[in-house]
Amino acid sequence: MYGTKGGGIPVRRGAGERMSFFENLKQSLAKTRQNFTDRISELVGASAKIDEDFLDELEMILLTADVGVTTTEELIEDVRKAAKKREITGTSEVIPFLKKRVAELLRDDGVRTRISGHPTVILVVGVNGVGKTTTIGKLANYFHLFNYKVMLAAGDTFRAAASAQLKIWGERAGCDVIAHEEGADPAAVVFDALKAAKARDVDILFVDTAGRLHNKANLMNELAKMDRVIKREVPDAPQEVFLVLDATTGQNAITQAKVFTETTHVTGVILTKLDGTAKGGVVVAIRRELGLPVKWIGIGEGMMDFRPFEPDKFVEALFDMGNQAAES
Repeated sequence: MYGTKGGGIPVRRGAGERMSFFENLKQSLAKTRQNFTDRISELVGASAKIDEDFLDELEMILLTADVGVTTTEELIEDVRKAAKKREITGTSEVIPFLKKRVAELLRDDGVRTRISGHPTVILVVGVNGVGKTTTIGKLANYFHLFNYKVMLAAGDTFRAAASAQLKIWGERAGCDVIAHEEGADPAAVVFDALKAAKARDVDILFVDTAGRLHNKANLMNELAKMDRVIKREVPDAPQEVFLVLDATTGQNAITQAKVFTETTHVTGVILTKLDGTAKGGVVVAIRRELGLPVKWIGIGEGMMDFRPFEPDKFVEALFDMGNQAAES
């Protein structure tokens, strides 16, 4: 069975399939959970009361899990106030309290991906090495599975073999790819892709971009030029600008995000490689410190290990203490 969620995007409703992905999510967060929930649990078990020593230890755990300085300070203060008001009366109540607060911080009632216009244009940005091109291929596959007609534009003409890599992913996802030779003007690639997308009645056009940060001025100029071309051809586009971040880089991902939010109007984050890091707490930092929703996550190498981000499921997996997973 299929339904729609988050602005008309189909999602599977089969209980077995959803439970399978939830189990995969739990496994992918194992390192983060060891560095976060398990350490908090150990602290709770070793502490008789919520005092300043307890809060100092808790603060260090949150920082180590890359929850972020600002978010950590806020959560510690929340615990301190709740203890003072007797809303929580012992250390055993700290984990349920934090679980509730993290869920509140991650909550996002906005549309997951806006599909409007013909074509819908989605610009994908991020530094090289974060899995950007692979992510575009998996996004294309996801939407193609649900009968959207998808096209890819190889706008990263700077990195050697970027176009070739995108073409491989396009073949896997059954999508056309518009590409020029290496070193070509990315705006020209986008122009040709937009013309082709309109001519072929494409629903969604994903645009890959170069990810070099060592020369921010060039990056800004390049993205601005591409944006002008897009708006000239499709006035209400791009409907989305997705920033791809590598979860394994922790707080460095926040630094990257700040650069890209200065250069373009990022509408959401795609977080890759959650399965290989103990720094999954960066999800919370991204939402709280940058005000950006995490819209998609990658938890493995397979095509189906890439899914829309569901905050409630993430929190359940992060705070799972070995109990049976809640029914999806």
